[in-house]
Amino acid sequence: MASLILGSCVAEKSIEDHEFAIFLDSNDPLSNLRKDFLIPKFANIVEESSELNSETLNQESVYLCGNSLGLQPKLTKDLLLEELDVWGKSGVNGHFLHEHNRPWVSVDANVIPELSKIVGAKEPEVIVMNSLTANLHFLMVSFYTPTKNRHKILIEGKAFPSDYYAIESQLKFHGFDSSSIIEVSPTLGKDVLSKADILKAIEIHGDEVALILFSGVQYYTGQFFPMKEIVEAGHAKGCIVGFDLAHAVGNVELQLHDWNVDFACWCSYKYLNSGPGAIGGAFVHEKHLSNFTRPRFAGWWGTNSSTRFQMSHKFDPPAAADAFRLSNPCVFSVTALHSSLKVFSKTSMSELTERSKRLTGYCELLLTKLASKLSEKNLNSFTIVTPGEGERGCQLSLKFLFEKKPGSVSIISNKLRNLGIVIDEREPEVVRVSPVPLYNSFEDIWKFVRGLEKVLTNE
Repeated sequence: MASLILGSCVAEKSIEDHEFAIFLDSNDPLSNLRKDFLIPKFANIVEESSELNSETLNQESVYLCGNSLGLQPKLTKDLLLEELDVWGKSGVNGHFLHEHNRPWVSVDANVIPELSKIVGAKEPEVIVMNSLTANLHFLMVSFYTPTKNRHKILIEGKAFPSDYYAIESQLKFHGFDSSSIIEVSPTLGKDVLSKADILKAIEIHGDEVALILFSGVQYYTGQFFPMKEIVEAGHAKGCIVGFDLAHAVGNVELQLHDWNVDFACWCSYKYLNSGPGAIGGAFVHEKHLSNFTRPRFAGWWGTNSSTRFQMSHKFDPPAAADAFRLSNPCVFSVTALHSSLKVFSKTSMSELTERSKRLTGYCELLLTKLASKLSEKNLNSFTIVTPGEGERGCQLSLKFLFEKKPGSVSIISNKLRNLGIVIDEREPEVVRVSPVPLYNSFEDIWKFVRGLEKVLTNE
Protein backbone atom coordinates (compact mmCIF):
# COMPACT_ATOMS: atom_id res chain seq x y z
CA MET A 1 0.00 0.00 0.00
CA ALA A 2 1.14 3.55 -0.69
CA SER A 3 0.10 6.77 0.93
CA LEU A 4 0.14 10.04 -0.96
CA ILE A 5 -0.64 13.20 1.00
CA LEU A 6 -1.59 16.24 -1.07
CA GLY A 7 -2.86 19.02 1.15
CA SER A 8 -5.81 17.54 3.04
CA CYS A 9 -6.28 14.69 0.54
CA VAL A 10 -4.96 11.27 1.52
CA ALA A 11 -5.17 8.24 -0.75
CA GLU A 12 -4.55 4.67 0.34
CA LYS A 13 -4.22 2.55 -2.77
CA SER A 14 -1.89 0.04 -4.36
CA ILE A 15 0.74 1.81 -6.43
CA GLU A 16 0.07 -0.61 -9.27
CA ASP A 17 -3.65 0.19 -9.43
CA HIS A 18 -4.98 2.14 -12.39
CA GLU A 19 -7.03 4.21 -9.93
CA PHE A 20 -3.85 5.30 -8.17
CA ALA A 21 -2.48 6.76 -11.42
CA ILE A 22 -5.75 8.61 -12.01
CA PHE A 23 -5.63 9.91 -8.44
CA LEU A 24 -2.09 11.24 -8.97
CA ASP A 25 -3.18 13.07 -12.13
CA SER A 26 -6.21 14.60 -10.46
CA ASN A 27 -4.00 16.06 -7.73
CA ASP A 28 -1.17 17.28 -9.93
CA PRO A 29 -1.12 21.10 -10.31
CA LEU A 30 0.54 20.97 -13.74
CA SER A 31 -1.58 18.24 -15.32
CA ASN A 32 -3.70 20.89 -17.07
CA LEU A 33 -0.77 21.75 -19.41
CA ARG A 34 -1.57 18.60 -21.37
CA LYS A 35 -4.62 20.31 -22.87
CA ASP A 36 -2.27 22.68 -24.73
CA PHE A 37 -0.97 19.83 -26.91
CA LEU A 38 -2.30 17.60 -29.67
CA ILE A 39 -2.06 13.97 -28.57
CA PRO A 40 -1.93 11.48 -31.48
CA LYS A 41 -4.91 9.13 -31.67
CA PHE A 42 -4.77 5.33 -31.82
CA ALA A 43 -5.85 5.45 -35.47
CA ASN A 44 -2.66 7.31 -36.43
CA ILE A 45 -0.36 5.09 -34.39
CA VAL A 46 -1.37 1.45 -34.66
CA GLU A 47 -0.50 -0.64 -37.71
CA GLU A 48 -3.22 -3.24 -37.21
CA SER A 49 -6.11 -0.79 -36.89
CA SER A 50 -8.59 -3.09 -38.64
CA GLU A 51 -8.82 -5.17 -35.46
CA LEU A 52 -9.89 -2.22 -33.30
CA ASN A 53 -13.32 -0.63 -33.00
CA SER A 54 -13.96 3.01 -33.87
CA GLU A 55 -14.18 4.06 -30.22
CA THR A 56 -10.71 2.70 -29.48
CA LEU A 57 -9.26 4.20 -32.66
CA ASN A 58 -10.44 7.64 -31.54
CA GLN A 59 -8.74 7.39 -28.14
CA GLU A 60 -5.55 9.26 -27.35
CA SER A 61 -2.40 7.18 -27.68
CA VAL A 62 0.25 6.90 -24.99
CA TYR A 63 3.07 9.04 -26.39
CA LEU A 64 6.35 8.64 -24.47
CA CYS A 65 8.71 9.68 -27.26
CA GLY A 66 9.31 13.37 -26.57
CA ASN A 67 13.04 12.63 -26.37
CA SER A 68 12.88 12.03 -30.12
CA LEU A 69 10.14 14.43 -31.28
CA GLY A 70 8.00 16.58 -29.03
CA LEU A 71 4.27 16.86 -29.54
CA GLN A 72 2.65 19.76 -31.36
CA PRO A 73 1.23 22.58 -29.26
CA LYS A 74 -2.32 23.42 -30.28
CA LEU A 75 -1.31 27.05 -30.76
CA THR A 76 1.28 26.19 -33.43
CA LYS A 77 -1.15 25.84 -36.31
CA ASP A 78 -2.90 29.13 -35.50
CA LEU A 79 0.35 31.10 -35.36
CA LEU A 80 1.68 29.55 -38.56
CA LEU A 81 -1.57 30.32 -40.36
CA GLU A 82 -1.26 33.92 -39.18
CA GLU A 83 2.22 34.13 -40.75
CA LEU A 84 0.96 32.66 -44.01
CA ASP A 85 -1.87 35.17 -43.95
CA VAL A 86 0.53 38.08 -43.42
CA TRP A 87 2.74 36.82 -46.23
CA GLY A 88 -0.23 36.51 -48.54
CA LYS A 89 -1.67 39.93 -47.74
CA SER A 90 1.51 41.96 -47.18
CA GLY A 91 4.32 40.32 -49.10
CA VAL A 92 7.71 41.81 -48.30
CA ASN A 93 6.12 44.44 -46.04
CA GLY A 94 5.69 41.72 -43.40
CA HIS A 95 9.32 42.22 -42.52
CA PHE A 96 8.49 45.56 -40.90
CA LEU A 97 4.68 45.94 -40.83
CA HIS A 98 3.02 42.98 -39.15
CA GLU A 99 -0.58 43.01 -37.97
CA HIS A 100 0.23 40.62 -35.10
CA ASN A 101 3.25 42.65 -33.98
CA ARG A 102 5.77 39.99 -35.02
CA PRO A 103 7.75 41.73 -37.79
CA TRP A 104 9.91 39.20 -39.59
CA VAL A 105 13.03 41.32 -39.41
CA SER A 106 13.15 40.68 -35.65
CA VAL A 107 11.03 37.53 -35.39
CA ASP A 108 13.59 35.75 -33.23
CA ALA A 109 13.31 38.47 -30.58
CA ASN A 110 9.96 36.91 -29.65
CA VAL A 111 11.58 33.70 -28.39
CA ILE A 112 14.79 34.88 -26.73
CA PRO A 113 13.36 35.97 -23.32
CA GLU A 114 11.68 32.63 -22.55
CA LEU A 115 14.45 30.57 -24.12
CA SER A 116 17.02 32.38 -21.97
CA LYS A 117 15.10 31.38 -18.85
CA ILE A 118 14.97 27.76 -19.95
CA VAL A 119 18.75 27.52 -20.41
CA GLY A 120 19.68 29.78 -17.50
CA ALA A 121 21.31 32.55 -19.49
CA LYS A 122 21.24 36.29 -20.05
CA GLU A 123 19.30 37.31 -23.15
CA PRO A 124 22.32 38.65 -25.08
CA GLU A 125 23.96 35.23 -24.68
CA VAL A 126 21.24 33.30 -26.57
CA ILE A 127 20.41 33.01 -30.27
CA VAL A 128 18.30 30.82 -32.53
CA MET A 129 19.77 29.85 -35.89
CA ASN A 130 20.56 26.97 -38.24
CA SER A 131 20.47 23.42 -36.88
CA LEU A 132 22.41 21.72 -34.11
CA THR A 133 25.36 20.26 -36.01
CA ALA A 134 25.70 23.36 -38.17
CA ASN A 135 25.88 25.44 -35.00
CA LEU A 136 28.49 23.11 -33.50
CA HIS A 137 30.63 23.69 -36.58
CA PHE A 138 30.21 27.46 -36.53
CA LEU A 139 31.01 27.73 -32.84
CA MET A 140 33.99 25.39 -33.13
CA VAL A 141 35.36 27.82 -35.70
CA SER A 142 35.59 30.29 -32.82
CA PHE A 143 36.23 28.01 -29.85
CA TYR A 144 38.41 25.23 -31.23
CA THR A 145 41.72 27.01 -31.82
CA PRO A 146 44.33 24.25 -31.66
CA THR A 147 48.05 24.68 -31.18
CA LYS A 148 50.92 22.25 -31.64
CA ASN A 149 50.85 21.26 -27.97
CA ARG A 150 47.14 21.72 -27.22
CA HIS A 151 44.99 20.34 -30.03
CA LYS A 152 43.00 17.44 -28.61
CA ILE A 153 39.23 17.30 -28.10
CA LEU A 154 37.79 15.38 -25.16
CA ILE A 155 34.35 13.80 -25.62
CA GLU A 156 32.23 11.04 -24.11
CA GLY A 157 32.87 7.67 -25.71
CA LYS A 158 29.20 7.19 -26.67
CA ALA A 159 28.67 10.66 -28.09
CA PHE A 160 25.91 11.01 -30.68
CA PRO A 161 27.39 10.13 -34.11
CA SER A 162 26.78 13.60 -35.58
CA ASP A 163 28.88 15.16 -32.80
CA TYR A 164 31.70 12.73 -33.52
CA TYR A 165 31.55 13.44 -37.25
CA ALA A 166 31.64 17.19 -36.61
CA ILE A 167 34.60 16.88 -34.26
CA GLU A 168 36.55 14.55 -36.54
CA SER A 169 36.01 16.81 -39.56
CA GLN A 170 37.11 19.89 -37.58
CA LEU A 171 40.29 18.08 -36.61
CA LYS A 172 40.97 17.16 -40.24
CA PHE A 173 40.32 20.75 -41.30
CA HIS A 174 43.05 21.86 -38.90
CA GLY A 175 45.51 19.21 -40.07
CA PHE A 176 44.97 16.64 -37.32
CA ASP A 177 43.16 13.30 -37.30
CA SER A 178 41.03 11.13 -35.03
CA SER A 179 44.03 10.33 -32.84
CA SER A 180 43.43 13.78 -31.37
CA ILE A 181 40.06 12.65 -30.00
CA ILE A 182 40.09 11.54 -26.35
CA GLU A 183 37.03 9.41 -25.59
CA VAL A 184 35.91 8.96 -21.99
CA SER A 185 34.06 5.67 -21.63
CA PRO A 186 32.33 3.96 -18.70
CA THR A 187 34.28 1.52 -16.56
CA LEU A 188 34.15 -2.01 -17.96
CA GLY A 189 30.79 -3.57 -17.11
CA LYS A 190 29.12 -0.22 -16.46
CA ASP A 191 26.54 1.53 -18.66
CA VAL A 192 27.11 5.11 -17.53
CA LEU A 193 30.05 7.36 -16.85
CA SER A 194 30.87 8.26 -13.26
CA LYS A 195 31.74 11.82 -12.38
CA ALA A 196 35.07 10.54 -11.11
CA ASP A 197 35.87 8.98 -14.50
CA ILE A 198 35.16 12.26 -16.30
CA LEU A 199 37.12 14.45 -13.92
CA LYS A 200 40.04 12.02 -13.88
CA ALA A 201 40.25 12.11 -17.68
CA ILE A 202 40.27 15.92 -17.63
CA GLU A 203 43.00 15.95 -15.00
CA ILE A 204 45.17 13.45 -16.90
CA HIS A 205 44.76 14.87 -20.42
CA GLY A 206 43.76 18.48 -19.79
CA ASP A 207 47.12 20.07 -20.63
CA GLU A 208 46.86 18.82 -24.24
CA VAL A 209 43.12 19.41 -24.64
CA ALA A 210 41.95 22.48 -26.56
CA LEU A 211 38.25 21.70 -26.25
CA ILE A 212 35.99 19.61 -24.04
CA LEU A 213 32.72 18.94 -25.86
CA PHE A 214 30.22 16.90 -23.88
CA SER A 215 26.52 16.18 -23.96
CA GLY A 216 24.32 17.70 -21.29
CA VAL A 217 22.13 14.58 -21.22
CA GLN A 218 23.39 11.39 -22.86
CA TYR A 219 21.04 10.40 -25.68
CA TYR A 220 21.31 6.62 -25.17
CA THR A 221 21.25 6.24 -21.38
CA GLY A 222 19.53 9.47 -20.34
CA GLN A 223 22.38 10.32 -17.94
CA PHE A 224 22.53 14.00 -16.94
CA PHE A 225 26.22 14.81 -16.82
CA PRO A 226 27.67 17.00 -14.02
CA MET A 227 28.05 20.04 -16.25
CA LYS A 228 29.13 22.52 -13.60
CA GLU A 229 31.93 20.25 -12.37
CA ILE A 230 33.06 19.48 -15.93
CA VAL A 231 33.35 23.21 -16.65
CA GLU A 232 35.27 23.88 -13.45
CA ALA A 233 37.69 21.01 -14.07
CA GLY A 234 38.16 21.96 -17.72
CA HIS A 235 38.81 25.63 -17.00
CA ALA A 236 41.29 24.70 -14.27
CA LYS A 237 43.32 22.96 -16.98
CA GLY A 238 42.95 25.83 -19.47
CA CYS A 239 40.40 24.13 -21.72
CA ILE A 240 37.40 25.62 -23.50
CA VAL A 241 34.23 23.75 -22.47
CA GLY A 242 31.14 23.42 -24.69
CA PHE A 243 28.02 21.26 -24.63
CA ASP A 244 25.54 19.61 -26.98
CA LEU A 245 22.22 20.13 -25.16
CA ALA A 246 19.94 18.28 -27.61
CA HIS A 247 18.54 16.05 -24.85
CA ALA A 248 18.94 18.56 -22.03
CA VAL A 249 17.21 21.77 -23.13
CA GLY A 250 13.63 21.83 -21.87
CA ASN A 251 14.30 18.59 -19.99
CA VAL A 252 16.55 19.51 -17.05
CA GLU A 253 17.31 22.71 -15.19
CA LEU A 254 20.28 24.49 -16.74
CA GLN A 255 22.31 27.44 -15.50
CA LEU A 256 24.63 28.02 -18.44
CA HIS A 257 25.68 31.53 -17.39
CA ASP A 258 26.28 30.75 -13.72
CA TRP A 259 28.09 27.51 -14.55
CA ASN A 260 30.44 29.55 -16.76
CA VAL A 261 29.87 27.34 -19.84
CA ASP A 262 31.81 28.75 -22.79
CA PHE A 263 29.29 27.76 -25.47
CA ALA A 264 26.43 25.36 -26.08
CA CYS A 265 24.13 24.27 -28.91
CA TRP A 266 20.78 22.51 -29.04
CA CYS A 267 17.93 21.47 -31.28
CA SER A 268 14.33 22.53 -30.68
CA TYR A 269 12.31 19.56 -31.91
CA LYS A 270 12.60 17.33 -28.84
CA TYR A 271 11.62 18.82 -25.50
CA LEU A 272 11.03 22.28 -27.01
CA ASN A 273 8.25 20.87 -29.23
CA SER A 274 8.98 22.98 -32.31
CA GLY A 275 8.42 20.40 -35.03
CA PRO A 276 10.60 18.09 -37.15
CA GLY A 277 13.80 19.76 -38.35
CA ALA A 278 13.09 22.86 -36.24
CA ILE A 279 15.53 25.73 -35.89
CA GLY A 280 18.47 25.22 -33.54
CA GLY A 281 19.71 27.39 -30.71
CA ALA A 282 23.02 28.43 -29.24
CA PHE A 283 24.58 30.05 -26.18
CA VAL A 284 27.80 32.02 -25.93
CA HIS A 285 28.91 33.21 -22.51
CA GLU A 286 29.02 36.98 -22.12
CA LYS A 287 32.73 36.87 -21.24
CA HIS A 288 33.37 36.03 -24.92
CA LEU A 289 30.94 38.46 -26.51
CA SER A 290 33.26 41.46 -26.62
CA ASN A 291 36.23 39.44 -27.83
CA PHE A 292 36.26 40.17 -31.55
CA THR A 293 39.73 38.67 -32.02
CA ARG A 294 38.40 35.09 -32.00
CA PRO A 295 37.97 33.69 -35.51
CA ARG A 296 34.40 33.38 -36.74
CA PHE A 297 32.44 32.91 -39.93
CA ALA A 298 30.37 36.04 -40.49
CA GLY A 299 27.15 36.81 -42.32
CA TRP A 300 24.77 39.70 -42.89
CA TRP A 301 22.52 38.84 -39.95
CA GLY A 302 25.50 38.95 -37.59
CA THR A 303 26.23 42.60 -38.18
CA ASN A 304 24.66 45.27 -36.00
CA SER A 305 20.91 45.54 -36.68
CA SER A 306 21.05 49.35 -36.48
CA THR A 307 23.52 49.52 -39.39
CA ARG A 308 22.60 46.34 -41.29
CA PHE A 309 20.60 48.03 -44.02
CA GLN A 310 23.31 50.61 -44.75
CA MET A 311 24.80 47.73 -46.79
CA SER A 312 28.36 48.43 -45.71
CA HIS A 313 31.11 45.91 -46.42
CA LYS A 314 32.52 46.57 -42.95
CA PHE A 315 31.32 43.89 -40.55
CA ASP A 316 29.97 45.57 -37.42
CA PRO A 317 29.25 42.84 -34.85
CA PRO A 318 27.35 43.68 -31.65
CA ALA A 319 28.71 42.51 -28.29
CA ALA A 320 26.07 39.78 -28.19
CA ALA A 321 25.55 36.23 -29.39
CA ASP A 322 23.64 37.83 -32.29
CA ALA A 323 27.03 38.43 -33.89
CA PHE A 324 27.34 34.68 -34.56
CA ARG A 325 24.23 34.63 -36.76
CA LEU A 326 24.68 34.36 -40.51
CA SER A 327 21.30 34.66 -42.20
CA ASN A 328 17.79 35.68 -41.24
CA PRO A 329 16.00 32.77 -39.55
CA CYS A 330 13.06 30.91 -41.04
CA VAL A 331 9.96 32.74 -39.85
CA PHE A 332 7.83 29.61 -39.78
CA SER A 333 10.34 27.63 -37.72
CA VAL A 334 10.80 30.44 -35.21
CA THR A 335 7.02 30.85 -34.99
CA ALA A 336 6.60 27.14 -34.19
CA LEU A 337 9.16 27.54 -31.41
CA HIS A 338 7.33 30.64 -30.20
CA SER A 339 4.09 28.69 -29.83
CA SER A 340 5.78 26.07 -27.64
CA LEU A 341 7.52 28.65 -25.48
CA LYS A 342 4.14 30.21 -24.74
CA VAL A 343 3.27 26.95 -22.98
CA PHE A 344 6.58 26.99 -21.11
CA SER A 345 5.80 30.54 -19.96
CA LYS A 346 2.83 29.21 -17.95
CA THR A 347 5.21 27.48 -15.57
CA SER A 348 8.97 27.34 -14.88
CA MET A 349 11.77 24.86 -15.40
CA SER A 350 11.92 24.42 -11.63
CA GLU A 351 8.26 23.38 -11.48
CA LEU A 352 8.59 21.19 -14.58
CA THR A 353 11.65 19.49 -13.11
CA GLU A 354 9.76 18.67 -9.93
CA ARG A 355 6.89 17.19 -11.95
CA SER A 356 9.41 15.29 -14.06
CA LYS A 357 10.85 13.72 -10.91
CA ARG A 358 7.39 12.57 -9.84
CA LEU A 359 6.50 11.13 -13.24
CA THR A 360 9.84 9.45 -13.88
CA GLY A 361 10.07 8.17 -10.30
CA TYR A 362 6.62 6.61 -10.63
CA CYS A 363 7.62 5.05 -13.96
CA GLU A 364 10.83 3.69 -12.46
CA LEU A 365 8.92 2.16 -9.54
CA LEU A 366 6.37 0.39 -11.75
CA LEU A 367 9.08 -0.84 -14.12
CA THR A 368 11.18 -2.18 -11.26
CA LYS A 369 8.19 -4.16 -9.99
CA LEU A 370 7.52 -5.47 -13.50
CA ALA A 371 11.15 -6.55 -14.01
CA SER A 372 11.01 -8.47 -10.76
CA LYS A 373 7.79 -10.24 -11.81
CA LEU A 374 9.30 -11.23 -15.15
CA SER A 375 12.41 -12.65 -13.51
CA GLU A 376 10.30 -14.65 -11.09
CA LYS A 377 8.40 -16.14 -14.03
CA ASN A 378 11.68 -16.93 -15.82
CA LEU A 379 10.76 -14.60 -18.70
CA ASN A 380 12.88 -12.12 -20.64
CA SER A 381 13.36 -9.09 -18.44
CA PHE A 382 15.24 -5.79 -18.49
CA THR A 383 17.31 -3.45 -16.37
CA ILE A 384 17.06 0.34 -16.14
CA VAL A 385 20.46 1.72 -17.14
CA THR A 386 19.56 5.37 -16.51
CA PRO A 387 20.98 6.71 -13.22
CA GLY A 388 18.75 7.71 -10.33
CA GLU A 389 17.12 11.03 -9.48
CA GLY A 390 19.48 13.99 -9.71
CA GLU A 391 21.52 12.37 -12.49
CA ARG A 392 18.81 12.20 -15.15
CA GLY A 393 16.00 14.11 -16.80
CA CYS A 394 12.73 12.47 -17.75
CA GLN A 395 14.19 9.68 -19.91
CA LEU A 396 14.52 6.09 -18.72
CA SER A 397 16.49 3.64 -20.87
CA LEU A 398 15.61 -0.02 -20.52
CA LYS A 399 18.20 -2.62 -21.53
CA PHE A 400 16.58 -5.92 -22.50
CA LEU A 401 18.44 -9.09 -21.67
CA PHE A 402 16.88 -11.59 -24.14
CA GLU A 403 18.41 -14.47 -22.18
CA LYS A 404 15.46 -16.86 -22.41
CA LYS A 405 14.85 -16.61 -26.14
CA PRO A 406 16.08 -14.47 -29.07
CA GLY A 407 14.35 -11.15 -29.47
CA SER A 408 14.83 -7.54 -30.45
CA VAL A 409 13.69 -4.18 -29.18
CA SER A 410 12.12 -3.37 -32.56
CA ILE A 411 9.70 -6.26 -32.04
CA ILE A 412 8.82 -4.90 -28.61
CA SER A 413 8.38 -1.40 -30.02
CA ASN A 414 6.09 -2.60 -32.82
CA LYS A 415 3.93 -4.61 -30.45
CA LEU A 416 3.59 -1.63 -28.13
CA ARG A 417 2.63 0.58 -31.06
CA ASN A 418 -0.22 -1.78 -31.86
CA LEU A 419 -1.41 -1.19 -28.30
CA GLY A 420 -1.36 2.56 -29.00
CA ILE A 421 1.91 3.15 -27.13
CA VAL A 422 4.76 5.10 -28.74
CA ILE A 423 8.28 4.68 -27.40
CA ASP A 424 11.72 4.79 -29.00
CA GLU A 425 14.12 1.90 -29.53
CA ARG A 426 17.85 1.82 -30.10
CA GLU A 427 19.10 -1.49 -31.43
CA PRO A 428 20.23 -3.92 -30.32
CA GLU A 429 18.92 -3.84 -26.76
CA VAL A 430 17.60 -0.49 -25.50
CA VAL A 431 14.13 1.04 -25.34
CA ARG A 432 13.92 4.73 -24.38
CA VAL A 433 10.88 6.03 -22.53
CA SER A 434 10.36 9.73 -21.75
CA PRO A 435 7.45 10.93 -19.62
CA VAL A 436 7.54 14.61 -20.61
CA PRO A 437 6.20 16.83 -17.80
CA LEU A 438 4.48 19.28 -20.16
CA TYR A 439 2.03 16.74 -21.55
CA ASN A 440 2.43 13.22 -20.18
CA SER A 441 0.34 11.88 -17.31
CA PHE A 442 0.65 9.28 -14.58
CA GLU A 443 -2.05 7.36 -16.40
CA ASP A 444 0.13 7.34 -19.54
CA ILE A 445 2.85 5.67 -17.49
CA TRP A 446 0.48 3.12 -15.98
CA LYS A 447 -0.83 2.21 -19.45
CA PHE A 448 2.71 1.88 -20.82
CA VAL A 449 3.90 -0.44 -18.06
CA ARG A 450 0.73 -2.50 -18.32
CA GLY A 451 1.18 -2.69 -22.10
CA LEU A 452 4.84 -3.69 -21.73
CA GLU A 453 3.79 -6.47 -19.37
CA LYS A 454 1.31 -7.75 -21.95
CA VAL A 455 3.96 -7.74 -24.66
CA LEU A 456 6.62 -9.49 -22.57
CA THR A 457 4.26 -12.13 -21.16
CA ASN A 458 2.42 -12.68 -24.46
CA GLU A 459 -0.96 -11.95 -22.89
